[in-house]
Amino acid sequence: MIKKIRRPLSVLLVTLVVLFGYMSSANAIQTDFGSIDVSLGVIETDVGDLTYKLYVPDNASADTPAPAVLLLHGYQNDSETCAAYSIELARRGVVVMSLDEYGHGRSSAGLLNRGYVNQRVKVNFGEDSVEDGTFVEVGSTKRYRLLMNFSNLSFFDERYVKDSAGNSISDSSCGGIAAYAALADMPFVDASRMGLSGHSMGTWSSWSVAAAYAGAVNDEGVDITPKATVLQCGELFRENAYDSDNIYFNNVLLLQALYDEFSYFRDYKPFLTEDVLHSDLRAEFLGVENADAAWNKTFGDFSDGSARRMELLKTNHRLTTHDKNGMAAALSWFDESLGFEKELDYTDTRYMLKEWIVFACMLLAIFAMLPFMEILLSTGFFGKAAVALPDKAGIIKGKKWWKNAIITMLIAACTYPFMTQLGHALFPFPENIFRMTIGDGFLCWYLLLIIIMLVTTMTSVRKAKKAGTAPWHGLGLAGPETAGRIDWLLCIRGALLSLCMLALMYVLVAICEALFMLDFRFIWPFFKTFTLERFIQFFIYFPFFALFFVLNNSKIFAGMRTEATYKKGFKGYFASWWRGALLMVGGIMVIVLIEYIPFFAGIGPGADLLFSSTFGGPFMSILIVFVPQVLVFSFICNYIYRRTGNVYTGAFTVAAMAAWVITGGSAIL
Repeated sequence: MIKKIRRPLSVLLVTLVVLFGYMSSANAIQTDFGSIDVSLGVIETDVGDLTYKLYVPDNASADTPAPAVLLLHGYQNDSETCAAYSIELARRGVVVMSLDEYGHGRSSAGLLNRGYVNQRVKVNFGEDSVEDGTFVEVGSTKRYRLLMNFSNLSFFDERYVKDSAGNSISDSSCGGIAAYAALADMPFVDASRMGLSGHSMGTWSSWSVAAAYAGAVNDEGVDITPKATVLQCGELFRENAYDSDNIYFNNVLLLQALYDEFSYFRDYKPFLTEDVLHSDLRAEFLGVENADAAWNKTFGDFSDGSARRMELLKTNHRLTTHDKNGMAAALSWFDESLGFEKELDYTDTRYMLKEWIVFACMLLAIFAMLPFMEILLSTGFFGKAAVALPDKAGIIKGKKWWKNAIITMLIAACTYPFMTQLGHALFPFPENIFRMTIGDGFLCWYLLLIIIMLVTTMTSVRKAKKAGTAPWHGLGLAGPETAGRIDWLLCIRGALLSLCMLALMYVLVAICEALFMLDFRFIWPFFKTFTLERFIQFFIYFPFFALFFVLNNSKIFAGMRTEATYKKGFKGYFASWWRGALLMVGGIMVIVLIEYIPFFAGIGPGADLLFSSTFGGPFMSILIVFVPQVLVFSFICNYIYRRTGNVYTGAFTVAAMAAWVITGGSAIL
């Protein structure tokens, strides 16, 4: 046994050493090699606790208070998504608080605390009317009304923020108002020099915080009005939507993504044409005549708060948070408005190095599960979780394989846009049980695919039984000795093996969070430790995800195995992997092409053009992280199936990882 585990044990130990070494390096970057104190904190509110990450540079003290910026993340993100801005602002002597907004990260206050009404506006606020059908009544689920009112801000006129049923937009800052007050009260903060920045949902939160503190004075008589607001993919609105005589916004920079998948961030138009730039809305924001509006030009004056600018970035919605040109523009804007304590060139940045290092650590943690699995398989108990691969009689070749592959990919492609959006907002899941909004979208899609796969699986089983053959081994659901039935004991052993592997990864992320305040991610949050309510949510979604991936792996890795499945070595592994990867991600790649080819051609996003803007937005923009995620899943599933001869361990492992991503830190009602 010692000889069997020597190599995987060595690989595991080396992987762990490198992982923690890398995480230490990432921590050195986020602390600027010791010149920034990074800590976690909690703000208690009437609706629950709000958690945050605080960056305090060494120049900030009670005797020498420093300027401060509150960072507000986007939908489905968390405070660590703002790490790029946090690191670069803190390196320049700015105190930074990055908040977990309502329903995100580790905050216990749910997203429904933002509020909702039974109506929606289909254009930019202030340009709507009942007569032209752009101010309409809506019903359905609470989450649908919530999502339809993300643009609706609590400082808008009463006709927008209240309805006849007694509902209201109660706090569109998503906790930002409370966080700004807490930041302003910190002894090392110069409350007269404070600013805001938010991305996506966080831009609406930023507008709301800025409105709440317009003209505000603290107990010491200091004007704590935000002196600058940087909107990373923000929506504009007309001045007639709110009390513009008493509410004002100082020095606003809008970072505009050229390829923004969300229609409200491009003024509900398919693409950012000249008509958008020279519209009344944009001209009013800049404070100029329509013909004078321009990208990448500052209008107004920083000294009186009238500075306005729209920076056009050649990127998409989600990558705006880490765009180098956007970062330089934001740093310059804050420097002009607040004044940095430490002078660094605006292009002198380190944030992407931190992201790549943490990304490497995530991959190392995932990889560490495989040698750990090899060690466990060498034991008597877990050794029985591996069986021989089915014989080659059931392999699929040539045109038949490609025919099945194309059908599989088309089913995924045709159902993804509709079922995810249906589940996201409209499907009547019990909202006190199924509380993960993006999770509901994937759950609805998976349920349909589960039905399809159950029908096709049982059809193939009946055909096999009529032919007098035992099908379950060939489907990866039994061993050769139990080929005539589903092997539940093998399933249980596979589940326990998967549990041990996932426990290792969970311990690794827990250690990294405890030692370095860093989890496993790349820009987008992936794996982090659970709060109790999120742990409960994980167990609600996991059974459905597990059933989906068991059936999916049975179809892809067992049912559609080829000659390559039996070839050993790297060439054999790669030859079988690319086929499995194509089957798992091919349908989604079709959607990617449909979405982005016309977008990059300057026409508009494909989902909006084909199906309306209702089907654009979150489930289109999420593809940028979903596709790589599924590719990693295919790597794991292919390796484990070839090693164990069944689909259970691989399916349970990636199902848990998928449910973990969905429930670990993203939006919860």
